[in-house]
Amino acid sequence: MRTRAVACRPASGVWAPSSVSECWPEAGGVEPDEALARLRARGFSDADAQRLFAHFSEAEARGKLGHGFSRVEWLETLEVDPSAEPETLEAEGSFERWHGRGALGYLVLDAVVRTQLADPPERTRLVVCEQTFPTGMLGGWVRRLAEGGLVAVLTATSPPRLGPPGGPNVAGTNPLAIGIPSSDGEPVVVDVSMGAVTHGDVIAGLATPEQLVPFGGEQWHKALALALGLQLFVDALRREEGYGAVLLVAQPESDPVPALRATAIRLPGDD
Repeated sequence: MRTRAVACRPASGVWAPSSVSECWPEAGGVEPDEALARLRARGFSDADAQRLFAHFSEAEARGKLGHGFSRVEWLETLEVDPSAEPETLEAEGSFERWHGRGALGYLVLDAVVRTQLADPPERTRLVVCEQTFPTGMLGGWVRRLAEGGLVAVLTATSPPRLGPPGGPNVAGTNPLAIGIPSSDGEPVVVDVSMGAVTHGDVIAGLATPEQLVPFGGEQWHKALALALGLQLFVDALRREEGYGAVLLVAQPESDPVPALRATAIRLPGDD
């Protein structure tokens, strides 16, 4: 079994280790064959441990190591209630409001996705998720929805880690993920963080905190503007202070992916 040293620094956020508010690993990793056992040992039910393991496994398989098994060790540093369950506060056909109720954001979004697939909207539905963090690889959630035949757009907020050069951090990396179903069975999935690297890369030891800046080089202001816009979008729809997510799901009216894929270019999310 590999182990990992951890370095810590003060920062803000809802979820926090017991003695500090942010930690990142310096080296090492968690092996796949031990990840599930460690999640169960952390107190998660078998079903929730399997759901977390599936999300981390997909991230690893898609090369998103910052959202993979490195998160197992990270979760062990957090104060969480593994028995917590999210709650649906409102469900009115075209609108739903969920509350994490102390559950990990991964498990909130997993429950939301399963609900949309079991009871898809007649046309469209907006889903607001309160107290939902961490949310993981957003592309994984919209992929499941797109594979189920739904158009999906998802964003989520996170602790402020992006700001202008030399200025304060004012926005999270606030990723945006889009999933478009396709009659050929292979949806297009776009998943973009507004950081040059992700916080997950820092957690996995693949980048330093100093590298976590808005992407775009000299055009950094565009990524920061998107991060701020997405953050305000989520914040305007939530009722409580804290991090959250907003999902739009819709029934497709057309099937644009096969024609675009026929141009022989590699589309986002293709293996």
